[in-house]
Amino acid sequence: MSANNSPPSAQKSVFPATVSAVLPAPSPCSSPKTGLSARLSNGSFSAPSLTNSRGSVHTVSFLLQIGLTRESVTIEAQELSLSAVKDLVCSIVYQKFPECGFFGMYDKILLFRHDMNSENILQLITSADEIHEGDLVEVVLSALATVEDFQIRPHALYVHSYKAPTFCDYCGEMLWGLVRQGLKCEGCGLNYHKRCAFKIPNNCSGVRKRRLSNVSLPGPGLSVPRPLQPECVPLLSEESHTHQEPSKRIPSWSGRPIWMEKMVMCRVKVPHTFAVHSYGRPTICQYCKRLLKGLFRQGMQCKDCKFNCHKRCASKVPRDCLGEVTFNGEPCSVGTDADMPMDIDSSDVNSDGSRGLDDSEEPSPPEDKMFFLDPTDLDVERDEETVKTISPSTSNNIPLMRVVQSIKHTKRRSSTVVKEGWMVHYTSRDNLRKRHYWRLDSKCLTLFQNESGSKYYKEIPLSEILRVSSPQDFTSISQGSNPHCFEIITDTVVYFVGENNGSSSHNPVLAATGVGLDVAQSWEKAIRQALMPVTPQASVCTSPGQGKDHNLATSISVSNCQVQENVDISSVYQIFADEVLGSGQFGIVYGGKHRKTGRDVAIKVIDKMRFPTKQESQLRNEVAILQNLHHPGIVNLECMFETPERVFVVMEKLHGDMLEMILSSEKSRLPERITKFMVTQILVALRNLHFKNIVHCDLKPENVLLASAEPFPQVKLCDFGFARIIGEKSFRRSVVGTPAYLAPEVLRSKGYNRSLDMWSVGVIVYVSLSGTFPFNEDEDINDQIQNAAFMYPPNPWREISSEAIDLINNLLQVKMRKRYSVDKSLSHPWLQDYQTWLDLREFETRIGERYITHESDDARWEIHAYTHNLEYPKHFIMAPNPDDMEEDP
Repeated sequence: MSANNSPPSAQKSVFPATVSAVLPAPSPCSSPKTGLSARLSNGSFSAPSLTNSRGSVHTVSFLLQIGLTRESVTIEAQELSLSAVKDLVCSIVYQKFPECGFFGMYDKILLFRHDMNSENILQLITSADEIHEGDLVEVVLSALATVEDFQIRPHALYVHSYKAPTFCDYCGEMLWGLVRQGLKCEGCGLNYHKRCAFKIPNNCSGVRKRRLSNVSLPGPGLSVPRPLQPECVPLLSEESHTHQEPSKRIPSWSGRPIWMEKMVMCRVKVPHTFAVHSYGRPTICQYCKRLLKGLFRQGMQCKDCKFNCHKRCASKVPRDCLGEVTFNGEPCSVGTDADMPMDIDSSDVNSDGSRGLDDSEEPSPPEDKMFFLDPTDLDVERDEETVKTISPSTSNNIPLMRVVQSIKHTKRRSSTVVKEGWMVHYTSRDNLRKRHYWRLDSKCLTLFQNESGSKYYKEIPLSEILRVSSPQDFTSISQGSNPHCFEIITDTVVYFVGENNGSSSHNPVLAATGVGLDVAQSWEKAIRQALMPVTPQASVCTSPGQGKDHNLATSISVSNCQVQENVDISSVYQIFADEVLGSGQFGIVYGGKHRKTGRDVAIKVIDKMRFPTKQESQLRNEVAILQNLHHPGIVNLECMFETPERVFVVMEKLHGDMLEMILSSEKSRLPERITKFMVTQILVALRNLHFKNIVHCDLKPENVLLASAEPFPQVKLCDFGFARIIGEKSFRRSVVGTPAYLAPEVLRSKGYNRSLDMWSVGVIVYVSLSGTFPFNEDEDINDQIQNAAFMYPPNPWREISSEAIDLINNLLQVKMRKRYSVDKSLSHPWLQDYQTWLDLREFETRIGERYITHESDDARWEIHAYTHNLEYPKHFIMAPNPDDMEEDP
């Protein structure tokens, strides 16, 4: 055999000993010829697997060896040609080893026939006539395929639902929505917007799909057509596999066209031209993959290719700017919001028809309508394999989560130091002037012995400070001493702070020791600001009567139907700015404390300049409704303060909410006993509301607050911003509430009545018992709600009683007339349980008030206990139900 027929030393096998994972075959835009569509047998590697074709003069069967893999193939004799065999080789490579394929592979593979009778076993095949029945043909990569050849490896994308905030790996922007927010590559695990799918480079690494080479092709009789042009493979619509489990979904192959890859490869790469940029949406740095934080001017963006990065990362970015690459006549650079307004397009609309987090009609936190995330949450779902989710084999329902409308800040930030330094003072009890190292934070003022130690002389909680005033009382000053600069007044003692030495010039040496008017005035200003941390700076006055600024600190307090003018909320309550309890429809809720009594409160702060008139009217509606509600199962409104800039709604402070209790449970769901206990309380509170023709309209676990951390806590309903006054036979049509808990009639824009709340109760019971929403993530939520297509997968519903499922089914009725009312629900066998009644009576005895159970039931349950030989406690309180005084349901 001549040297020309021997495989050159530089030639190599197409694949190494260890090859990559099997990816499902792409769906090409056009099918190859029929002869090629069925050239593979059942995928066996050991021997040819032929049906009626072995030995037939019309077919030729032989073995193809690619690396360590052998495939048995059969080709019709009339179609046997060198190009047909190469087509078949390319088809196998694209299906079994997609990460090893590259552009132009067809022209750079060589075929060798094993000839055991020749000294040189490998014989180069130059004509199809050299291939005979039973031959072993080995595929070898030509030396012409150099390392410089650009390899094209399309991404295998499928629609994915993310459980944590995730960013697009192409444009860097957040993937918005509740479910099915974007596309995930099955090969490399990267995430993309749907709008970015046709712009991404074909550079899938396939690192998540490595496998051994002895894994066969899936399924018998599988055809492996050669994908002639990867760019003509369309992106499969999500409807084509909406009913498949995630593990069985067929990925879509997508990316930039091959002609674009060649054009980009040939371009001269130049340094980026960065400029400071303000982003209208949460965006990550495409170099370090961390969030670009801030209100504006958050980072740098390349003027040409729209690459985004931190200022600190700009110098580290490689010099690989591609300029303004166009696709279909439009720029396909990574930035999408560079020179255009922040509008909502179809790509930002969720699968359920609702808009994402950046919906301009949804209320947003008061930071110029921008949504910021805790940086600790950004890397939670970089790899979905580490996230604990519900197994698709047991349930494909959407896991319970906190919905967009109610952002919950569960992490309580530690108090930060606002100001520190040396200061002098004396008190109304001791006129000896003392010097301490003062340290002011958001909750207290601490007087330390020195600037580095932990021992302190006195701690003054800000909630105990009634007011800060200019110097007025000089009776306690010792003879010959300099006067003080300002006074801190508490309920028990007055602190006279500072020392005015009469000098008009600033003395740094004395200021460092706490002496001087200027250093005292800076402390006075800082303390005033800490007393009311959420008010505008202009409203913080150094003394009363300083002109027009003082008017900003006045307000109108509505308490017990009485109007009090010129009442400053900072003189009554202390707001803790670092204790964010959450945010509702209208503002941020802070923890606070009543100064005189020390009672803990929750204060909702609304900036009237940042919220439209419509939401302001909803706030007034919430206050008006709460003022007329006095029930143990409804959150108590203490008072409301209003200034020209802000509104403060003061309510009782509770421990947490029902959703937090569900998610923090051992199985992320509640036992039936606790669920019965809490649902009964919810229904009793709803009965009081419905009796007064009030419909909550936004009932969900986030709006069910817990009074304590006990296993069987008292629950109270809150957030009445969407509440409506609806008579027993009346209907309303305005769209209200949270989509995941809304009844079908609201989504259809039809009239709704008080039965709207009963649908929400059904969803609450479902999510409490299962830890998931009653909706499948692969189907449109609106369609599922309107069709009531709810599923009860064996896990966990096999452990839940049939009575609970029956109550859910009667609450989640599409037809309003068939939906259970409050009284029917309370009378349902699932809630008419002796253990539940005992738990409720024990709770009523503990709090000293009977408002859930009725005394007319006592005899019935006593007979039940006697009949079944159960213990009947005698220590329960027997006070009458307070509802009897105001209603007769």
